[in-house]
Formats: sequence, C-alpha cells, structure tokens
Amino acid sequence: MQPSRDISRLIEIMSALRNPVGGCPWDLEQDFSTIRHYTIEEAYEVADAIERQDFGDLREELGDLLLQPIYHAQMASEAGHFDIGDVIYGITEKLIRRHPHVFGEVKADDSDMAKGRWEAIKVEERAAKAARKGETEPSLLDDVPNVLPALARAEKLTKRAAKVGFDWPDFAAVKEKVDEELSEVAEAQASGDKAAVHEEIGDLLFAVANLARHAGVDAEAALRDANFKFTRRFHHVEARCREDGVEPKDAGLERLDAYWNEVRTADKA
Repeated sequence: MQPSRDISRLIEIMSALRNPVGGCPWDLEQDFSTIRHYTIEEAYEVADAIERQDFGDLREELGDLLLQPIYHAQMASEAGHFDIGDVIYGITEKLIRRHPHVFGEVKADDSDMAKGRWEAIKVEERAAKAARKGETEPSLLDDVPNVLPALARAEKLTKRAAKVGFDWPDFAAVKEKVDEELSEVAEAQASGDKAAVHEEIGDLLFAVANLARHAGVDAEAALRDANFKFTRRFHHVEARCREDGVEPKDAGLERLDAYWNEVRTADKA
C-alpha cells in the first residue's frame, strides 16, 4: 500500500484498517459514538491552524478532518446504512440544488441575492424533511445542532428567531436586556439559591450572545480570542514571578495584578 493523491486510496486504507482479517485492532473496536469526539476535535484543529495562518499545519489538519467522513462512511457501509459514494452524491446534489444561480436559470447578481436564494431553499428543505418525518409544521430551530458550542448555538438560535421578527429592535435594547440579566444574577446570588444562579447566568450568557449578533460580532470567535489574550497575559505574569523569584501562589493578588497591568498597558500602547 502506497500513499496517493487520489481519495480512493484513502478509502482503500480505511477499508483495510477495518478489515476483520488483518485489520487494526483499535480501529475495529471503534463505532460512531467513540469516533464522534475525534470528528469535532479535528474540526477545531483546522480552525486553529487557520487562525494561526499556518498552512503547513492546515494541510495536515485538513487531512485528519477528511479522514473522519471516510471513517464514518466505512462503518455505515459495514452496517448496510450507506457508503461514501452516497455521502458524495448527497452533498453534490445539495450544492447543485442550492445554487440555481450557478447551475440553473436563476440569477443572483451579488452575494446578498445568492444568500437569500440559499436561505429560501433551506426553508423548503426543512419543510420537506419535516414532511418525511410526519411533522406538519417544521420549526425554524429544528436543524440547529445540539452539539454546537453553547455560545455559537445561542447566537444561531437568536438569528433564526429573528427571521420571523422575534428579536430586539436594536443594540441598545439588547444591552438593556443584558443589564437586566446581570441584575437577576446578583439577586439570585444574594438569595443563596444555586439553581437560580445557574439559570440566571445561563440567561445572561444567552443575552450576551444575542448582543454580539446585533453588534456583528462572532460571539464564539470573540470569546476564543479573549481566552487567547488571557492565556498570553497570564504567561507574562508567570514569567515575571520567575524573574522575581516568587511562586505565583505566594505572590499575592496585588503583585500579580501589577504584573498583569504591565502587559495590559503594553497591549494598549
């Protein structure tokens, strides 16, 4: 078996790995559930390589991600559900159907028109999918995946609801809602009711995701950037502790905060 630029070789390799005769014992033990978290992890690693603009890593991570549908399709084929050919046919059919302005007679002179047509077709598809399941009234929220990161899902849910006018009128109104939710968190905390605190913090985060959408900000990306910034600044705090010969746990908040302000000031310069 030799490497190849042809995707059929990847399919052959996956089939060999799952072959009960001479295959890989670890690969043979896997099922859809055990592989699922790898699929999600690989997608995040692709996103990370893109953010770092590391195209060597991106090439490798895209390969790791490409393996995932091949793996799932191989297991589905073994169970008699579908094979990789069905997957490829399905996505090619969907792309052709959703781009009548490219593959049909419909016109789309700009990206807004193209996106509008795409969304209209998705509405039709949701209705057809609901009909197949025997549901007469599909929900706008039916195909918002539960496995999305919670912040990203909150933003997507509010975006869907806004399509039918269920939305705050402007940024100021959403900000007022955020302030309201923050007050309710404080009230719940004061009451000592942990379940209420849990619920109110959830409401606050949901409102903040909605605020981000109204501001035109990707909430998930913004929080990811904030996590990166915190990590970088805390690394500076740890480095300064080493320079001064003190353990971070023994430095005290005042000194740690002073180190933090050093890098914070430098960031704003």
